[in-house]
Amino acid sequence: MSGRTASIAAQTARAGCEDGARARLERIARLFDSRWRIPGTGIRFGADAALNLLPGFGLVAAKGVSAYLIWEARRLGVPTGTLLRMIGNVGVDALISAVPVAGWVGDVFYRANLRNMALLREHLDRQGHPPR
Repeated sequence: MSGRTASIAAQTARAGCEDGARARLERIARLFDSRWRIPGTGIRFGADAALNLLPGFGLVAAKGVSAYLIWEARRLGVPTGTLLRMIGNVGVDALISAVPVAGWVGDVFYRANLRNMALLREHLDRQGHPPR
């Protein structure tokens, strides 16, 4: 293979990896923020809200998954400013979740993981990696 062909092959392989990571992270974000719908309403909730019904453990587990999404975004080359915005989204979500009862309701409406995935999608699209 010539140098140019090898470079194109490497870019294609990297784009395929990014597409796979993107799809996996999208599934995780939807599972944690909007997987289920309350019957008779348009209100959706995910594992994040459900886990927060378990005092202490639920908050740590849900925010651990959010931290994983940010770590993957960093691995995919998201700039520091965007990573800080993502961390801020998770911080606001953690503050909301820390309030008993009211925090559980707030968790249904403040979807930090979906917000962070929107930031990641925006970054990847700017880099020329739209979804396939």
